[in-house]
This record gives sequence, C-alpha cells and structure tokens, in this order.
Amino acid sequence: MKTIALELVPPEVEGGTQRAVEEGQKVAEHCRISGLSDAIRHVMIPGMIAEDDDRPVELKPRMDVLDFWHAVRPELGDMRGLCTQVTAFHDKPRLAERLTRLCEAGMDGIAFVGVPRTMNDGDGPGMAPTDALAEFADLVPNRGAILIPTREGERGRFTFKCERGATYGMTQLLFSDAIVGFLDDFAKQTSHRPHLLLSFGFVPAAESRVHLIDWLIQDPGNLAVKAEQEFVAKLTEVSFAERKRELVELYKRIVDGVGELGFDFSIHLEAPYGVSKPAFETFAEMLDHYSPLN
Repeated sequence: MKTIALELVPPEVEGGTQRAVEEGQKVAEHCRISGLSDAIRHVMIPGMIAEDDDRPVELKPRMDVLDFWHAVRPELGDMRGLCTQVTAFHDKPRLAERLTRLCEAGMDGIAFVGVPRTMNDGDGPGMAPTDALAEFADLVPNRGAILIPTREGERGRFTFKCERGATYGMTQLLFSDAIVGFLDDFAKQTSHRPHLLLSFGFVPAAESRVHLIDWLIQDPGNLAVKAEQEFVAKLTEVSFAERKRELVELYKRIVDGVGELGFDFSIHLEAPYGVSKPAFETFAEMLDHYSPLN
C-alpha cells in the first residue's frame, strides 16, 4: 500500500469526457515539469455527492468515479487508482456490484465514507461505512476509513472502524501536527496499526476570497480546528515562497513525528482549487524531505 497519491476530483458532467482527458493531460504535464512523474503512483478519486448549501464553490453534478477513471487513466501512464465510496445510498447487493466494478477497474484501495453534513449518521437506504468494512473484507482487500484527528471522540471512532476491518486510515487535510499526538495516544491505547494515508493540501492565495479549505475543515466550536483555520488564513496573507516554506515545515513535523511511532504510512496530496504549477512545486519540495517510496 505504500504510495504517493494525488487527489483528482471528477470534472463537471457538462464538460464531458474531453474535459476529463484534458485534466489527465494537465496532471501528466505538471508531473513531468516538477519531476514527479515516477513519484506519484496513484490518483485518489473522491465520489462527489451533494453537500451543504453554504459550500463556497457550487457543487455542480460531477462525473461518476468509474466514468472519470476510464477517461483519465490512459493519460496517466502507470498510475493506478484509489477512491472513496459513499455507502449510505446503496443496499448490500448494489454496493457489492459497485465495489466489484471499482476493483476490476484498477482501484487498489476504497475508503468507505459516511453521509454528508446535511444528513445524520444512519440516514439513507444503504449500509453504514462500518458495516461495509466488515461485510466486504473478501471483496476489497484494502478498505479505508476516514480519520480526523481533531474530531471529538475520534480515538474511539477510529478504533471501532479498525475492529470492523479497516486496513488503512485516510486523514482529512492536515493543517497542524495534531495527528502525531493522536496516533501516539492511539498506539498506547490499542494494538491496531492500520496503514495511514496522510493528507497534505496546497493553499493558494485564492483561499483568502473563496474560503473553500476553511469550509472543508470546519468543525464549529472545536478550538483545535479553529487554530488550523487561522493557520490557513495566515498562509493566504504571505508570499508564495513563505507559504510554501510553512507548508513544507508542517509536512516535515508530521512525517517525522508519525515516523517515530511505528505506523506505516503513505502520502496523499491535494490541490482543492485544482492542479497548478505552485501546488506541484510545493509537493515536490515536500517529497524531497521524505518519500515513502525511498
């Protein structure tokens, strides 16, 4: 499972397959220019579903994960796929069919995710992610669960996901080193040692106007998250060189800290505003410090 994955959000449906092909070509070109062509081994494609009305960027209908993967894969050389799958809208037979198709299409790992913020846990006609983790152990060898180290009660929640069969945890975007303390405590309290997909995101200057990342990581009333939001806001006020330095330093603190705790981990890179030269330049410098492939 050791890998470096780049998140690639499916384009809007109205753009058609051609838009997906162009997105793949754009990724391949940025990889070539930044020297990351041989470093990025997977793309991580999230299944996009309707979110809250207050989302800063309107979420128009997006291509299905499978349709996007089939369109973009020829442009990405030897890269393989990872994805997320919302389980709450599929009953067991339909979910089994969906997961089979994803695996056959070259998805090496599937993270089971819950309902959007507009719904309560347990809503929907389908399966809860924790039930899917246990039910599809034979069908999906690498079964992921979301890990948000700043969320209240997360140690118990993530422990339960591991007990139900999660083989890896994919973190929310990390804008503090809270994951290090979380995993230190987790290791002392449980014997579970899942693989980890540590998520790092590029913050462009546009965040000061749009606040998409601020919205993605929000957790009202959570002081730890408030500090992360303040860190992100601070980054938008400085030059690209300073922003890159701050993000690389955060990366160093996290990977060095997690590396001392005995967990195997991979790297998940995100550019929430879309792939760009500054994002890839930042990612390249991060990986110069540490790559799980070395």
